[in-house]
Amino acid sequence: MSTFTFATVPQIIAGPGCIARLSELKVRLGPRILVISDDGVFRAGLVQPALASLAEAGAETSIFTGVVADPPETVIYEAVAQAIAFGATGVLGIGGGSSLDVAKLVALVAKSRETLADIYGIGNVKGERLPLVLVPTTAGTGSEVTPISIVTTDAYQKKGVVSPVLLPDAALLDANLTIGLPPAVTAATGIDAMVHAIESFTSASANNNPVSRALAKEALRLLGANIEVAVENGTDLIARQAMLLGAMLAGQAFANSPVAAVHALAYPIGGRYHVPHGLSNSLVLPHVLRFNAAVCGDAYAELAPRLFPHLEPADRAERLSGFLDGLASMPVRLNLPVRLRDVGIPQNGLSLLAENAMEQTRLLVNNPRTMSLSDAERIYEDAW
Repeated sequence: MSTFTFATVPQIIAGPGCIARLSELKVRLGPRILVISDDGVFRAGLVQPALASLAEAGAETSIFTGVVADPPETVIYEAVAQAIAFGATGVLGIGGGSSLDVAKLVALVAKSRETLADIYGIGNVKGERLPLVLVPTTAGTGSEVTPISIVTTDAYQKKGVVSPVLLPDAALLDANLTIGLPPAVTAATGIDAMVHAIESFTSASANNNPVSRALAKEALRLLGANIEVAVENGTDLIARQAMLLGAMLAGQAFANSPVAAVHALAYPIGGRYHVPHGLSNSLVLPHVLRFNAAVCGDAYAELAPRLFPHLEPADRAERLSGFLDGLASMPVRLNLPVRLRDVGIPQNGLSLLAENAMEQTRLLVNNPRTMSLSDAERIYEDAW
């Protein structure tokens, strides 16, 4: 067995209503806590239970709700300035992946005073961060258990900060906070989590390891068994909690065995056309899977029964075709757009998307099959 490393969050608290247990973490976060979220999550009342729990523990809070999708550097620096002015002793992030990513970087930069430009990439963080707790309100990104934060650096490009320093001190998974999630968001974020599990399982990373692979399999089992229920009946707490757990397990998997070409091709779609990240992944997923199947068909066949239990008795060829066809038809069943043209992307923009995707070398190096510019162009054409 090859040598590998596996790192994750020290503490996970899970279950409907567990947000009330934030008061137990007050000592860890300190007496002055910056709460980071977005305006929609705040107006939906999802931050209030956390504020009540912290108030009960005697903590003072300052609230930053300026997070936007695909957050730019300016948002992070605004939140850092608020943290410093407030004298924050800890950071609490509540929301989707963007809010959690911002919270990670604010906790770091407010303490270390490093600049974002100096820490983009893998392993460039040198300083320490403030205590950090993350609470997802979507079951998708797994950001609450990953050492990664994604920033939009200009009109289209996204860069990542990757460092174990970004792993929070604790993550809370409370299905009550996902009850109001619209069906389309539930579907897209759920597929995003599936992508994390699949790409982690087949990652060409030297750190692809048995722990990540086991977590990826269990993540797919939970996500596959519950996504349609969660989309059709958003108040089903059992399905919602299972989706949160599945997304978190997928996050733990890819935090250690990183993702690849699906994400590389999805990022420019989000950056240039402001398509939500989960939907961007969903749009290119079937086409990247078919491209990769030439070299990792056995792995896909192994994963197939986890998502589609009826494939358990099938042979390798049937499992592979069922896996590819099932994931291609899943967005249709979940009422998501399935073509790039359906989200407003013009055909004459595909070449530029491909060029941008090839800049994502941090991700493409993990793809099980080497991808060229012409391969990326062909995949976008197939998806269009």
